[in-house]
Amino acid sequence: MADMWKRTDPTESTSVGEASETRSPRVNPVQPPPAEAVETPPPVSSAHNSATLGHSVVIKGDLTGQEDLMIEGRVEGTIESKQHSVVIGQQAAVKARILAKDVVVLGKVVGDITASTKIEIRPQGRVEGDLVAPAVVIAEGATFRGSIDMSQQSAESAA
Repeated sequence: MADMWKRTDPTESTSVGEASETRSPRVNPVQPPPAEAVETPPPVSSAHNSATLGHSVVIKGDLTGQEDLMIEGRVEGTIESKQHSVVIGQQAAVKARILAKDVVVLGKVVGDITASTKIEIRPQGRVEGDLVAPAVVIAEGATFRGSIDMSQQSAESAA
């Protein structure tokens, strides 16, 4: 009975008739997230407030604010948040002129985008319209149709 808890060394040889049982611990491998995982927008700064328009929200008209804005629904008109960031979510469908400090597009935008700092179109993003910003990033896989003006003066005068 005392041998029941005794550890056996797998390198030791066993004689015929002895049962040799070695168990390796079961380890669940860490699996990476699937390649088609939903892309998440950049984190919104906690230094000031932020607003989110959910999937079911539909706005027709002008949208202005003094905080970061995350859009997941539909907007038709004008979006203006000149001192803050605007993120167009993956499921969003926007037909609007956008004026902001930074704009990140993960969904679909039909309209001109002007940013005082940067415009970024992520891989699933689609934009039909003109871009005006000192820095423009268009990721591989993104769709863009329009013109780009990266002069500092144009971005500052529009903002």
